Amino acid sequence: MTTTASAIKFAYWVPNVSGGLVVSNIEQRTDWSYDYNVRLAQAAERSGFEYALTQIRFTAGYGAENQHESVSFSHALLAKTEKLKVIAAILPGPWKPVLAAKQLATIDYLTQGRIAINVVSGWFRGEFDAIGEPWPEHDQRYVRSEEFIRTLKGIWTTDNYSFDGKYYQFQNYTLKPKPLQKPYIEVFQGGSSRAARDMAARVSDWYFTNGNSVEEIKKQVDDVRSKAKLANRQVKIGVNAFIIARDTEEEAKAVLNDIIAQANVEAVNAFGDATREAGAAAPEREGNWAKSTFDDLVQYNDGFKTNLIGTPQQIAERIVALKNVGVDLVLSGFLHFIEEVEYFGEKVLPLVRQLEQQQEHHLAAKSA
Repeated sequence: MTTTASAIKFAYWVPNVSGGLVVSNIEQRTDWSYDYNVRLAQAAERSGFEYALTQIRFTAGYGAENQHESVSFSHALLAKTEKLKVIAAILPGPWKPVLAAKQLATIDYLTQGRIAINVVSGWFRGEFDAIGEPWPEHDQRYVRSEEFIRTLKGIWTTDNYSFDGKYYQFQNYTLKPKPLQKPYIEVFQGGSSRAARDMAARVSDWYFTNGNSVEEIKKQVDDVRSKAKLANRQVKIGVNAFIIARDTEEEAKAVLNDIIAQANVEAVNAFGDATREAGAAAPEREGNWAKSTFDDLVQYNDGFKTNLIGTPQQIAERIVALKNVGVDLVLSGFLHFIEEVEYFGEKVLPLVRQLEQQQEHHLAAKSA
């Protein structure tokens, strides 16, 4: 039997932002309301999802007219579930480490250790300008995020904590109570630039990358893992994927074609312009979406590229292929969230576990 430790894990994007997970006018039986999200969280928990990831947005744009705040929304979902761990997205800048550390420690205490954090370094300058927050240049945003993570971990594990950084300073600060999770609350982080991968290798527990082919994902996994090894650390890898599981491959591909055919062209192009500006700010002149086409950008974390689109068997095989290049978690988006999460749990996940088990037996037989 596949062990819990070795089994690939599944998370879903929490639709706490309106507009769903595709920038398209296609019907989405998904809602950003609290009631819908509670039903979704409970369905995901029953269906075998271990994590949920809330989104952080401060301003409208790209089809997202309304946004619930991520940390309070995460706590509200945790109050209505029993096993699910919710990853709250936080932006250094609007949040200060001391507030985040205390806020998250309290939620961890209240939810028996089920909160996690996704540190978002920021790519959308317009949002920072709108709320009057400074916008450091690309690599400096990762310097700030690294200090943010280091100080969180320090506050969560040390009494009389002191830190003298460029962005944050602490002097003999003691937080009590500290989180229930030991040694500290799990820290996730995204990005595809060199600075993002380097930071993940040094300080993050999990590295999220945009969707891509197995070959391209392997390159990122190998880079992050080799850098982490030099720092005597281990980093787990999560990959974004938009999942379209249907009884036939033709049905699944038809859904994908309909999503793209009904794309909100103005919103997709505006998103593309913002991502190109963000990518051009990186020293290597290449960001998360550098090689994304218009069709890719309809799903704003390149989820179509991961190609988890087809029958349950096809998707299960592709998930195991991702696991085989080092992926530990699939971060999933869906068109009609509740019903498709339940379909995934019923039709796809058992096949994944079966394939994992077959693979383990095969490896055990070879080594015997």
